[in-house]
Amino acid sequence: MAKTTSRFLTRLCEVLRMMFYGPQALAFLSAAMLGAYWWGGETVLIGIGIIVPVLLLALHSPKDGAMPPLRDATTGVLQRAHFEDMVGRIWQVTREQQTNSALFYLELDDFEGLLNQHGQAAADTVAARVVQRIVTALRDDDIVARIGDARFAICCAPAARIDLETCIQMAGRIQNAIEEPIAVDGTTVYISCAVGFCLNTRAPDTGGTAWTAAARTALIEARKRGPSTIRAFSHEMQLAKTARTALREEAALALESDHIKPWYQPQISTDTGKVTGFEALARWIHPERGIISPAEFLPALDEGGLLERLSEVMMYHTFTALKAWDDADVHVPQVGVNFSGSELRNPRLVEKIAWELDRFDLKPERLVIEVLETVVTAAPDDVVCRNLRELAKLECRIDLDDFGTGNASIAAIRRFSVSRIKIDRSFVMKSDRDPDQQRMISAILTMAERLQVETLAEGIETAGEHALLAQLGCEHVQGFGICKPIPFEQTLPWIRLHNSKLADTPAITGKQGNAP
Repeated sequence: MAKTTSRFLTRLCEVLRMMFYGPQALAFLSAAMLGAYWWGGETVLIGIGIIVPVLLLALHSPKDGAMPPLRDATTGVLQRAHFEDMVGRIWQVTREQQTNSALFYLELDDFEGLLNQHGQAAADTVAARVVQRIVTALRDDDIVARIGDARFAICCAPAARIDLETCIQMAGRIQNAIEEPIAVDGTTVYISCAVGFCLNTRAPDTGGTAWTAAARTALIEARKRGPSTIRAFSHEMQLAKTARTALREEAALALESDHIKPWYQPQISTDTGKVTGFEALARWIHPERGIISPAEFLPALDEGGLLERLSEVMMYHTFTALKAWDDADVHVPQVGVNFSGSELRNPRLVEKIAWELDRFDLKPERLVIEVLETVVTAAPDDVVCRNLRELAKLECRIDLDDFGTGNASIAAIRRFSVSRIKIDRSFVMKSDRDPDQQRMISAILTMAERLQVETLAEGIETAGEHALLAQLGCEHVQGFGICKPIPFEQTLPWIRLHNSKLADTPAITGKQGNAP
């Protein structure tokens, strides 16, 4: 009986706490004051005016050091801090009562695009509708939280039977509810979401923190596989995450230990055959594993926020190489260094590059800033545009890399002061045997000629491709068919050998802008 009474009083206090928390407290106070005056006149009204603040203080005072629930202002659900506290409590309950639970992390697909297109008010409306639909798809005692602009979390109330099949069904039900069209300011918006979840029985370690990390890892894996994907946490994910963490730490150390440095791939003129420059490409020479692919270590550096440090290392070695070529009386007009979107958003980028050029006593035109076409199309912000324009004014050259793989417009080529476009290898491959490829290349070259922009074809692998690009009027070529990326020590011998062959090789003259 005593235990039942205690539970009742605890529940009553929780109800009162919720009643006096948030906007509903104002309505309750107004009704209480009117009722007091009607029932007992001014004396009772004054008494209530004294008692209610004390009661509010008592109900809102921290219990056992815990703060009252913090709720998201837009959606009304819990925020991250209190949700994570609740997750820890539920984890403990499942351990004590031998019950099951599951933790879900959801992220809306392309929420940033929605925000840019429709504005903050529309994004808030969508977030509120999404929460309503999530809550509708769950049980009454499941807990929902908003833990980011486009990210939500759900912790299922402990139950005797929650297994993998149940979780997959629940995730599908939530996705179906969210993907129903949403009307915003007379426009229909369609939203999808990726879902990652972890059963408490599959968490890699004890405690709510490890459980939360596992669900977050599952969501990351889901997002990698595209929109509307569902992934359950597994032991293999944990191993992969541990491996990525180790690789990130090792790559950071390699960057500072001079194990990551540029290798150089030559670019030659289709008119004269002479070397017109090099592209500096990052290579990691591991003391035990040998050469590690950039596709493996560049994402690790990106995750660690070290791409800017990589560009500093690449510039240092590139400028050192340019001075060494000059000292050897070998003419290398320019070298291209790749810059990521995050680097181009650095407000001090121009200042940093100008300082390095001055430090090595090099003219700015000897540095080529290589920018992926996808970076240009995805980064219309003023900082990127200003940096590229200022670098062009400094007389650095701007190359638009992998042209044809993104959606860069002619206006973007002008806006970002592009001086040369690099035709992606997907257009060059087998172009000497494919008429469709030839027509695509001809169209790109004609556009470039009209815009007075130089061209370079990447991925040349055969003499036939080289001859065709020269005939069509592409000014520069680069690829394995000419030379693979090589360490600096091999560049001088290669240049001398290449120059010695030019005397015996007839020049391939181009027909500017003419299709075959």
